[in-house]
Amino acid sequence: MSKQTVLGRVTQLAKANINALLDQAEDPQKMLDQLVRDYTANIAEAEQAIASTIGNLRLMEQDHREDVEAAREWGGKALAASRKADELRAAGSAAEADRFDALAKVALGRQLRSEQEAKAAEPTIAAQTEVVDRLKSGLDRMKEKLAELRAKRDELVARAKSAEAQNRMLDAVRSVDLLDPAGEIGRFEDKVRREEARAAGKRELAASSLDAQFEQLDALGDRAEIEARLAALKTGS
Repeated sequence: MSKQTVLGRVTQLAKANINALLDQAEDPQKMLDQLVRDYTANIAEAEQAIASTIGNLRLMEQDHREDVEAAREWGGKALAASRKADELRAAGSAAEADRFDALAKVALGRQLRSEQEAKAAEPTIAAQTEVVDRLKSGLDRMKEKLAELRAKRDELVARAKSAEAQNRMLDAVRSVDLLDPAGEIGRFEDKVRREEARAAGKRELAASSLDAQFEQLDALGDRAEIEARLAALKTGS
């Protein structure tokens, strides 16, 4: 994946409006789960691409430093060769002086080439540094967005569970209302009262039968006493 592609994707995902996406989703929780997976995968992919981009930038910076150092060293060699040439020329060794001047020119040529290479790399290094900074910033925003996505998903799941629990409770309340437990209790109370009344009736009936039997016993006793007294009268006793 190219740097442009990484930068474009990171920028797009970092700017995503989660609330707008949720408003358009038929199943927000499913959409959030998918977004979390997508963001996680894209963050991992972006991290690898950014690491590679940073690695390339560091190599360019190292090459630039080496070119700058080489230019400094070749400049020092050119200066040393030129001074040596001046010393030899002053001593009357013109041929040797010319040879060291030639060496100084070679060193100056290499210094110039190193400076040109270092200068040519600077715009690229600057551009790559800007890209890396933007990638790092976008990656940080993506990670923040991922944390926001996870928080939204957890909030949505909690709200869904709460709503489900409330609906179960309301359904239970409606079921109780439909059953009308007060009416059921009233009917049960009427049944108990009827049973109690029937038991009272049975007791009353039983009591009436016992009274009648005792009255019959009393009547028999009275007749026996009367017969006994009549017999006594007849016998004169």
